[in-house]
Parts: sequence; C-alpha cells; structure tokens
Amino acid sequence: MDDASSALMGVAAMDAAFWITAAAILGLLVFSAFFSGSETALTAASRGKLRGLADKGSRGAERALEITEDNEKLIGSVLLGNNLVNILATSLTTALFTSVFGDSGVAIATLVMTLLVLIFAEVLPKTYAITNAETAASRVSGPIAFVIAIFAPVVALVRWLVRGVLRIFGVRTDPDSQILAVREEIAGALNLGHSEGVVEKEDRDRILGALDLGERTVEEIMLHRSRIEMINAADSAQEILSQCLHSNHTRLPVYEGDPENIVGTIHAKDLFRATYTLATNSENPAEALKDFKITDVMMKPYFIPDTTSLDEQMRQFLHMRTHFALVVDEYGALQGLITLEDILEEIVGEITDEFDPATAEHTVRKTEDGTFVVDGAMTIRDLNRAMDWSLPDEEANTIAGLVIHEAQTIPTVGQVFSFHGFRFEVAARKENRLTRLRIRLLNAG
Repeated sequence: MDDASSALMGVAAMDAAFWITAAAILGLLVFSAFFSGSETALTAASRGKLRGLADKGSRGAERALEITEDNEKLIGSVLLGNNLVNILATSLTTALFTSVFGDSGVAIATLVMTLLVLIFAEVLPKTYAITNAETAASRVSGPIAFVIAIFAPVVALVRWLVRGVLRIFGVRTDPDSQILAVREEIAGALNLGHSEGVVEKEDRDRILGALDLGERTVEEIMLHRSRIEMINAADSAQEILSQCLHSNHTRLPVYEGDPENIVGTIHAKDLFRATYTLATNSENPAEALKDFKITDVMMKPYFIPDTTSLDEQMRQFLHMRTHFALVVDEYGALQGLITLEDILEEIVGEITDEFDPATAEHTVRKTEDGTFVVDGAMTIRDLNRAMDWSLPDEEANTIAGLVIHEAQTIPTVGQVFSFHGFRFEVAARKENRLTRLRIRLLNAG
C-alpha cells in the first residue's frame, strides 16, 4: 500500500512539474512576443506622430519619445530581455521534452520552439506593431522604460565592449548620430509618396524647395550683373523718369560713372513722390525738374556676399524689411542682385505678374520630334523641377554652364554633346553665351 501510494505521489508530482514547466514556457513566449513587438513598435513609430499625440496629452507617447532618443540603449535593453526569455524558454522546453521522449526530445523541442517563437513571438507581434506603430509604442513605453532602467548597467557594459571591438577594426561609433538625417528622411518620404501617386509633384517640389534653402547660396539664383537694369545718376530727371516708367521693376540700382560703382537703390514710389512734389510746388515744373538730384531720394545700397545661404538671406530680408540686395564676391566686385521674390520662387515656383515681360526663359518647349528647346540661361534646378529630371548642378547653375563645363570649351552653333543620359545641341549663341539649347533624352530614341 505504501509503495502504491508513493508511486501515485511520484506520478502526481511529475504531472504537476510538467504543467508548471509548460505554463512557464507559455509565459516566457508571451514575454518574448512583448519584447519583439515593443522593439518593432518603438523603432517604426514616427516621432512626428508621437509628438502630435504627446501634444494632445498622451503620456505614453511622451514617454515613447523620451526612450527613443537613445536608440542604442533602447535596442540593447530590449534585445537583452528578449534573448533571456527565449533562451530560458528553449532550455525548459528541451528539459521537458527530454523527460518525456528521451534523447529524441532535443530534436522535437528544437522544432516546436522554432515554430512557436517564429509565429507567436516574432511574426505575429511584429506585424501588429508595424500596423499600429504609434499606438503600440505608446502602450508599451511604460514597461519598456522599467526594463531599460533595470538592464541599464548590463547594457552600458555591453555598449562599452561592442565599441571596443569595433574600434579594433577601425570603426568609430557616434552615439548621438542618426542613421538618416531628418531632411533626408523627409525627402525620401516625399519622393516615395510621389512615385506611388500619393504626393503631387507640386507639393513635393514646394516642400523640398523650402528644405533646400539652407543648402544653397544666393550665387546660385541671383540675376547676373550682365542682365541688371541700372540708372545712371548723371542722367537728367526726364531720362530717369522715362526709364523707370518703362521698366518692369520697381527697384533699380543707381551708379555713378562706372556701372560697377553702385551708389544707391531707387524705388519707383520714392522717385515719383519726389518729382511730383517738385512739380506741384513750382510754377514751372519743367524748370524745377532740372534741380532734381536722384542722390537725394535714393536709398543706401545693401550689399551681401555671394556665399550667403538662401535661408539666412530670407531671414535678413524679413528682419531688415527690404526685398532687394546686391551680390558681391570676396573682392567686392558686383556679381548680381537678388530679391525676396527670387528666394520665394525657389519654394513655390515661378511668380509672374502683369508687368513681367513675356519671355520663354523659364519655359520648356517640346517639339514634334521629342526634343526640348530651352533658354541657355535657365537654371538646372528649374529645368529639373519642370521636367522631373536629375541633371547635376554641382559644377554649374545654368543649362548653358553645364554644357560648357562638360564640353570644356564654348561650343559653336550646331555642335552636339551627349552626357548624363541626354543629348545637347547648341541651337543659338550670342558672343560667348549659349542662348538656346535643344535637349533630348538618349533613351527616348
């Protein structure tokens, strides 16, 4: 009787141990799923969306933002926890199956745990986390913050060892660096959205144009000095008035003697106001205008270096409440001029009004044979934006400049060049300037 009772107690104990071990394995798989899903949710969640949720009062989103600031620490803690529960679950499963099936239990345990971990601890939680990244990140941020605090000493040691090993192989790590800069991330998302038809080309160009302002200089978009309309301070009042009336611009530079010697800038309103005052306060307006001096009403010229970024110059325009600046090089020589409108056009595209001259400079005309006719002075950036091309603009600002750079000479009319996947033909030239070009895609036939 005692032997039978002992046997029954032994069987009962084995059954209890079996179910306790099975329950422990199940619990460890739940923890593994939690760690896997948390890692995916916190790394895939958009920080912009999390910030929006945090601004609406979500404490979980705010905590998720805090713990994702140090991705290395976050991933180290989550991986440590995930590996601990996975290894422990595998060990318990192996022991359990070995006690039941003998030596063959190792192979069975390996197969069973592989399927369970793959389906329930990896694919399932990660699929959910990717589908609901921000929501999941907000929910798991509290427990994960606790895990990070618990594992912090171990993770710090692991980070030190990893960096030491990488340093041996000449790899330097920067804990504060981001894999992708914010600008590159936004640009990539916009280009992907445009290729998938979600983002309109115009919207993409506007946002990218605004992002590029800090990377580009005034030299790239300024009106070249050869095309600047100026007023000679020595001209008579009638000549100056006539020039301003026929000009398409409200602000014009004023020079004395040499066009390089800019002494001021005149605004049409100031000029007309001054001449009107002279004419109305005099019995003989024609005689009164003879005493008019443009230097008395012109504004002091505003010079800027050609290396100034567009972002900085726009801020300066807004701060100084002016829209017009003259660009000079490092020697103080005049290079061109730039206006606030020029900078805004880099964001919104070409801005024209009823006073702008009708010109094809910023347009692309397509001929029947598939060739595109463009003005040589058109910037590469404008052409890329208009045609959705990707011609390089590192060595030149204009299409003519690109052709001259690639040809290493000033081509004559009729010469043809092929580079960057395009065929360029010089259609017109004036002195040393290429005024019109014909461009065709080489793969277009």
